[in-house]
Amino acid sequence: MNAAVDSKVYKENRLKAGLLPGSMPEHVAVIMDGNGRWAKKQGFLTRIKGHEVGVDALRKITTASAELGLNYLTVYAFSTENWNRPKAEVDALMNILMGALEKELPILLANNVKLKAIGNLHSLPSKANKKLMSVMDATSGNDGLTLTLALSYGSQEELVQAFRKVAAEVAAGTLKPEEISEDHIERNLFTAGMPNPDLLIRTSGEQRISNYLLWQLAYAEFYFTPVLWPDFDADGFYEAIATFQKRERRFGQTSEQLTAK
Repeated sequence: MNAAVDSKVYKENRLKAGLLPGSMPEHVAVIMDGNGRWAKKQGFLTRIKGHEVGVDALRKITTASAELGLNYLTVYAFSTENWNRPKAEVDALMNILMGALEKELPILLANNVKLKAIGNLHSLPSKANKKLMSVMDATSGNDGLTLTLALSYGSQEELVQAFRKVAAEVAAGTLKPEEISEDHIERNLFTAGMPNPDLLIRTSGEQRISNYLLWQLAYAEFYFTPVLWPDFDADGFYEAIATFQKRERRFGQTSEQLTAK
């Protein structure tokens, strides 16, 4: 489809979902929380089944994002702290990741979704890293939704790495300390080149950001839902966006200033 047709389809999908086409978030970030609790609630002996069903939930939200014409969806898939979980669970998560990448590639291609990843990807098992890179390469030509997986990701570590790069420029004499700006920092983050999230969604009822996109979420709207991630669906996603659309985003200004524009 050409751009004009795409725009019409996206508008129709937004209206079907009861959303305002003119005030959609450009970038939605998600903390996919509650897989283990879902598995326990369902009577499974381990948390693994929750992670498997969580892949289905991610497919639903990715498809909904693509159908709405969103530009960026970034999900917290595996944190640096998650390496401290029991080895059996970590191994299972890596196997689920590889299986999901293999299975979801045709769907990503059909929905014109580009896959990216942020984090210390070199710390992933070699097979998982290789599969991730192959799917990213296969979808690199897509120009619709960008789905970014935060894998082996920790925002504090990300900031430390960014600061080190800026400090190296200062040490080399190519940058003066007084010239350091927000732009210098952002260019050295894993998310360089991406707009900051407009909306953060966290499932499971927890109300914290857990070392996720600390810099990037400075002016994001937060939406917390008690729904566990495997049960989170397109309707829940639409509700989160509808709530976002009711917020007044002032970015430090007053309501009167915004009205006057």
